[in-house]
Amino acid sequence: MVEGKESEMKINILHAGYCTAPEHLAIQGGRWRAIHFPAMFALFRHPKFGAMLFDTGYSYRFFDETKKFPRRIYRWMTPVHLREEDLVVNQLADFDLKPADVTRVFISHFHADHIASLPDLAWSRFVYLPHAFSRLRHSTPSQDLKRAFLRGLIPSDFDSRSRKVDVTKPILLSEEYAPFKTGYDLLGDESIIGVELPGHADGQMGVFARDDDDKLFFFVADAAWLKRSVVDNRPPHKMANLLFSDPEAYRQTLGDLHSYYLTHPDTIIVPSHCEETIRSLENKPAR
Repeated sequence: MVEGKESEMKINILHAGYCTAPEHLAIQGGRWRAIHFPAMFALFRHPKFGAMLFDTGYSYRFFDETKKFPRRIYRWMTPVHLREEDLVVNQLADFDLKPADVTRVFISHFHADHIASLPDLAWSRFVYLPHAFSRLRHSTPSQDLKRAFLRGLIPSDFDSRSRKVDVTKPILLSEEYAPFKTGYDLLGDESIIGVELPGHADGQMGVFARDDDDKLFFFVADAAWLKRSVVDNRPPHKMANLLFSDPEAYRQTLGDLHSYYLTHPDTIIVPSHCEETIRSLENKPAR
């Protein structure tokens, strides 16, 4: 059973580009104006396992992969903005790190805004829940579009570098994580705990991670697009159901996140696209 404990790991919240979309699609009762949705990624610096990432945000490959129809629809629906200094490889340099220093990438799910820099990380191991990728492996172009999956973002040696989570070996979680009862010890030392957050995409994985200040972070990927959705248990507009793998499971997951928020106020919950949350936590060295 996993109990809370102090970690020596450093955690930095960053983002690589952003897209825009109407707020009312992201949360019921939201405004009609377009807002920014940063593509968050997290840098973990572990005393034993070195530098690791949770997702990667956008890269210029996104634009290459969405030049032609029908994939261009993806770009039309969520216009993307990306600067050179926002690229993962350039932000790693701010920490005196090279892409080759990144030992692992924990992939929450395979939407383009979470995996676009995988080809830049040629030495990393890819850690993910197996069913997050199994349905995508042989899907048709039309299915790819519906699932927001750009096949060209997958490195050619992806399979040889994959380290799929062994879902036959879950661990029991303590009350510190309730209502989440089981998870996966992703490093074997209980410093990063993966939990499945179903509904938004097949096999979506969130992670709990504790930093060297004993702060517990809960990276919830796209189980909620805005922190306000978790706080108020307020789901997106019903139109967003068209984008989800399982709308009913999405609502259940959001309800679990809301319950967790109410009973664990000290945990820092980080949705991958909440600008308010990411801006308040973003921490990078001064240039």
